[in-house]
Amino acid sequence: MVLTGLLLVIGAAIGGEVGIVVALVFAIVMNFGAYWFSDKIALGMAHAKQITPEDDPQLFVLVEEQARLANMPMPKVYEIDSESPNAFATGRSPQRAAVAVTTGIRRILTREELAGVMAHEMAHVGNRDTLIMTVVATIAGAISMLAFMAQFAAIFGGMGGGGRDRGGNIISLLIIAIVMPLAATIIRMAISRSREFQADITGAHNCGNPEALARALEKLEMGVEARPMKVNEAASHLFIVNPLSGRSMARLFSTHPPVEERVRRLRAMTIRPNF
Repeated sequence: MVLTGLLLVIGAAIGGEVGIVVALVFAIVMNFGAYWFSDKIALGMAHAKQITPEDDPQLFVLVEEQARLANMPMPKVYEIDSESPNAFATGRSPQRAAVAVTTGIRRILTREELAGVMAHEMAHVGNRDTLIMTVVATIAGAISMLAFMAQFAAIFGGMGGGGRDRGGNIISLLIIAIVMPLAATIIRMAISRSREFQADITGAHNCGNPEALARALEKLEMGVEARPMKVNEAASHLFIVNPLSGRSMARLFSTHPPVEERVRRLRAMTIRPNF
């Protein structure tokens, strides 16, 4: 709802009352499309390709085990051709779920660690995070696109000259071009961080091995630091670790909570098991 409100504000700034109506229609279409086609949108953003049990029987057996432990139907399985180690899940319901792994993740994780990652992704599906986060990714992407348009409107508006009203409109467009993407990022970050913590807890509970998931997160963070993934920034929060991982100030705006904190919470579960 908040992201939809940001779309309306951008529409008002660009086109006044007409802009609000256009933005409202745009928001309705985006939300409808994200609901019905969330899995296709996410998988398309990641350039994932569906695979069969014949392609990777070990992975399918592992996913089946975790689906059974989570009391969920077997999801579709996809592969992303990338050396960057990562994974995500998508789908608006457990009946329409899909999990995707990169080729890189298979090379650095043990079977137990990969099972922990799949348990985490199954938790996202069971908690309906996959639908929520794909809708967020879709609308955040739309906001970024409209903000980019606002930059052009301000530039060409300034080149066209005009009076005081035109100058005020240019200023408002520039503010929107800078502030709105930042606001969308902060909202997306807050939603994603809270859901990642919950998926860690639920996944560790389902697979019964918090330590394996903790080790997997540590390896994935190091792997992504060495080989960042080329992926649409609006979809970065879908992955188990930030595929665009960076250090210093960039981490303040990461869509993922710090891996150190996630690992600490998981290892606390190992010391004082609550599952």
